[in-house]
Amino acid sequence: MAHSHYSISDIQHLPSNPGIYHFYDKKENIIYIGKAKNIKKRVKSYFNNAQHKLSIKTKKMVGEIAYIYITIVNSEYEALLLENNLIKNHQPKYNILLRDDKTYPYLCITRERFPKLISTRHIDIKKGVYFGPFTDTVMMQQVLDLIKKFYPLRTCHYDLSAVNIAQKKFKVCLAYHIKNCKGPCEGLQAETDYNQMISEVKKILKGDFVSIKKDLVKKMQIAAQKLDFEIAQDYKEKCMALEKYQSKSCITNPQNKHFDVFSIIDDQYYVYVSYLKIQHGMIVFTKTEAVKKKIEENKVDVLLHIIINYRKQFQSEAREILLNTALHVAYDQLFWTVPQIGDKKKLVNLALENAFLLKQKMVNKSVIYIQKYTNQLKCLQKDLKLPTLPVHIECFDNSNIQGKYPVAAMVCFKNGVPEKKQYRKFHIKTVQGPDDFASMKEVVLRRYKHFVDNGLTLPDLIVIDGGKGQLNAAIQALKELDIDDSMSIISIAKKFEEIFFPQNPNPLQLDPRSPSLHLLQKIRDETHRFAISFHRNIRDKNTLQKSLLHNIAGIGPVTQQKLCKHYPSIVHIQKATFLQLQSIIGKSKAEIIAKHFSSKKK
Repeated sequence: MAHSHYSISDIQHLPSNPGIYHFYDKKENIIYIGKAKNIKKRVKSYFNNAQHKLSIKTKKMVGEIAYIYITIVNSEYEALLLENNLIKNHQPKYNILLRDDKTYPYLCITRERFPKLISTRHIDIKKGVYFGPFTDTVMMQQVLDLIKKFYPLRTCHYDLSAVNIAQKKFKVCLAYHIKNCKGPCEGLQAETDYNQMISEVKKILKGDFVSIKKDLVKKMQIAAQKLDFEIAQDYKEKCMALEKYQSKSCITNPQNKHFDVFSIIDDQYYVYVSYLKIQHGMIVFTKTEAVKKKIEENKVDVLLHIIINYRKQFQSEAREILLNTALHVAYDQLFWTVPQIGDKKKLVNLALENAFLLKQKMVNKSVIYIQKYTNQLKCLQKDLKLPTLPVHIECFDNSNIQGKYPVAAMVCFKNGVPEKKQYRKFHIKTVQGPDDFASMKEVVLRRYKHFVDNGLTLPDLIVIDGGKGQLNAAIQALKELDIDDSMSIISIAKKFEEIFFPQNPNPLQLDPRSPSLHLLQKIRDETHRFAISFHRNIRDKNTLQKSLLHNIAGIGPVTQQKLCKHYPSIVHIQKATFLQLQSIIGKSKAEIIAKHFSSKKK
């Protein structure tokens, strides 16, 4: 395996081997990881004359690339495995992220003398052998009920060592008396007999019903020949129970080998995949999910990652994979099949139907969602007499306690819902004391100066949490930037839910049942929550910082206040140089601080 760094101008020198390429931005962050059969050809496709064919998101990514790091491997299969692991480790912002965030239930046969069968959502290989995962607890309970009917396994937590049993440390419990256990704790069941039951339980959990059924039939015939009709009847009932369970689960020929089924479809924004895990003709696990695209990825490339992740996550050892779309990639000991007829085709169609159902569900949900919030925004536009539909709304709020720890916050709503990546926090820098008006002017000025300087699209509506005074302060900031006529601005006062407009002394009061008022309240309350949360964090940090500084002899409240004002945490004070501290608190105090922290290091 070889690797190297390349600049954008060095692309022509890239190797033509299979491997992995990392795109880095100017801050040396990995923004994208990709695999390629031919690294040079693949990477050049991002920068050549055909770049106009790239999507907007891909062009944006290409514009951020500062340099390229490559890793050469032996095959495309190795490239895919490496790419998959690297994406999980680094989580680049332009890669699709497949998260194993849901814990599914498993059945575990514990590693101990006279093992137990337990259900769990946590895997620890040292503690036992795990079977699953199961789609839900209902399916798992059906398997447990079947096993309990066949095999009276112990459920106690005793340490059934040979010494403990010989010393008769334990007594049989109720489970023994109702014939749900054979009493191994008192030596009433031999270990070999118990282990034989465990061996048969493992076959059932693996889906091997054929050998279990043959064994039951054989035992039934032997018991009948010996005229033990009661025992023979018991074996017959077990056979019937097994056939009943198998008939519910079996969807194809039980003689078929194990295989995985994947069906995938996509649209502009999502890839929809459905997975079926088949063992002995039974569906033992299913999963259908939607994966959000980042840069309009090819659905086949996404499918390759999903196959690797699912097979690892759901412990599949099947060598044959049934698909609804062809994969022209060779893999070690794996066989792709796109069936055209028969039971396998029916399975692929079943998975495909599940994928279509999920897609339809999400489309319907999106339509209802968009319609709901569009109607709400139209109502707001009408009630406030806005010139445009307020698709992009930003709201500001200040927070302080008698002028201490002054901060502000801004939240962003797009299409009527929070856009949390656009939320912003502000430390008040130019205002001394409790002056909400000046603080509001400062943060609005700072926020939209950034927009003006970078040519960004301004919001449709600005909402100020407060009354007429806060609104006028915000308007002054917009006037200084010469954008006061470029967007609408209002304020909402909490006491009477009055809405104030520029150059209008009379506030508007909306109907309490109005969708417009509900939306404004939702935005205002979210801004207030965000500001209070930020203020509380700053206050707690400063309180902790002051308490730590208070323990330093010779450092009084005035010096503490100066340090807290300049440094956001005690760690920053520790890292500050002597000259930096001296410029803030003087030479003598700086010597005390430096001496204190140097002694702590020792």
